[in-house]
Amino acid sequence: MAKTSFTPLHDRILVQRVEEGESVRGGIIIPDSAKEKPQQGKVISVGKGKSNDEGKVFPLDVKAGDNILFGKYSGTEIKLDGEEYLIMREEEVLGVLK
Repeated sequence: MAKTSFTPLHDRILVQRVEEGESVRGGIIIPDSAKEKPQQGKVISVGKGKSNDEGKVFPLDVKAGDNILFGKYSGTEIKLDGEEYLIMREEEVLGVLK
């Protein structure tokens, strides 16, 4: 099966959530439905950048491969080739992890 190539437009980025390990608290296993989704992810691809009224394009600060933190309700969830991703604007990114 061919892998889909996806490039976001303008100032949007494609992010894959970084899954946290299985957490056991006090011997109780928390079911997946009760777990919060991680707010950390890896940037898969980025758009060309934001443009102003004159048409000048400003490149994004984040790049493919960066590990980022984002808000709890940021982005739009999509599925490509059976994998779950988020598409969000660069302004929704809280910071880059080093």
